[in-house]
Amino acid sequence: MFIALYRLLVRVQVKLFSLLVAGAFAEFGRRSVLQLPVRISGEDRVAVGSSVYVGSGCWIQCLPDGDSRSVAISLGNGVSIAGGCVISAVRSVTLEENVLLARNVYIADHMHSYRDKSLPVLAQGVERVSPVLIKRGAWLGQNVVVCPGVTIGCGSVVGANSVVTQDVGDYSVAVGAPARVVKSF
Repeated sequence: MFIALYRLLVRVQVKLFSLLVAGAFAEFGRRSVLQLPVRISGEDRVAVGSSVYVGSGCWIQCLPDGDSRSVAISLGNGVSIAGGCVISAVRSVTLEENVLLARNVYIADHMHSYRDKSLPVLAQGVERVSPVLIKRGAWLGQNVVVCPGVTIGCGSVVGANSVVTQDVGDYSVAVGAPARVVKSF
């Protein structure tokens, strides 16, 4: 009984929080929830579709892109993001409808600059900004890293601990570091 009550209280808290912050986003669809705790920055450049779930411990961030106020992160209808994931964008990270991310997935449309030895990496800004697209129905396993400029095709699966540096075609299975397609269906 205590477990059922706990679950109910958590669901009410999550739904209330999601309703309260929805107006700060570029879009925020019905039945979408952000599981606390969650770290969000640049929410006015994030579009969240309907029935989206963002798990606890996630970090959704939009970095400045000059004066641009356009949407940089788009989460399509039915997207499900497990806990501990990071999605970071300067210009464009798009997860189409029904994309599934397992725990600790990292997706970014940019890389940190690191060439100036006189400055710490943190102070050097970003480079190689290039759009990321995860097409509808794709599934990214635990601890996957998706690098700038990558497209992952419809219904594709990326195995756990993979580092995706190149495009993955539709209905493919990719594994490894760097990820390679091992099967198409």
